Amino acid sequence: MSSLIKTLNLYLSRQAAGFGRYLLEQTLYLLVGWIPTLVGIAIRGVLYRLILRMDGVAAIENGVRLRFANYIRLGRGVYLDQGVYLHAMPNGIEIGDETIVMHGAVLHVYNFRNMPHSGIKIGKNSLVGEYSVIRGQGGVTIGDRVYTSPFTQIIAVNHVFADPQRPFIGQGITAEGIVIEDDVWLGAGAIITDGVRVGKGAVVAAGAVVTKDVPPHTVVGGVPARIIKQIDGSSPEKVLPIY
Repeated sequence: MSSLIKTLNLYLSRQAAGFGRYLLEQTLYLLVGWIPTLVGIAIRGVLYRLILRMDGVAAIENGVRLRFANYIRLGRGVYLDQGVYLHAMPNGIEIGDETIVMHGAVLHVYNFRNMPHSGIKIGKNSLVGEYSVIRGQGGVTIGDRVYTSPFTQIIAVNHVFADPQRPFIGQGITAEGIVIEDDVWLGAGAIITDGVRVGKGAVVAAGAVVTKDVPPHTVVGGVPARIIKQIDGSSPEKVLPIY
């Protein structure tokens, strides 16, 4: 019995801020989380104010999964598509005005290691592409008008594996954080690793793995990513594999 109670407590501690919050959130998901079309969007736009913070009207499709909803803040005109998963434990997810989070995207703080800078903050008029993953243990800050194409990954956490005599799961993690400045475009399948800053107006080509800072107004691509060109308006843009 004690083992069962321990397991249940662990489960609840990773689902909501407390048992009362868990009951409230899960009851709303059961009653109205499944309702499709504009009817469901309208109902959730009213009732979900009981569990998360909305600065104005936000559109939440059916099938959106929210965990630690009281740590989630949605700006005016935010759109969460079907299948989106937001886990804000516990330092929060903030999504700015008119930002769109597309089908199947995962925004995941899940800070059970008590990292001090965890959280995800996305600016205004941005777009998180289909099935993109943002892991915010080290903190992820995304600016305004940032577009991520499908299957991009922004991973602000890394495992330590320096000691060959110990399993990597016992060696801890690093979580330096990621900053993506305004007007950045991330191509399909691009990966941004922990500790990286992507400068304003940069473009990351499809499939690139970014392990170092990207200067503003540059195009980078490859594994690991390197600078392909400067964006200076001096010549017509070449067609690059972005999507």
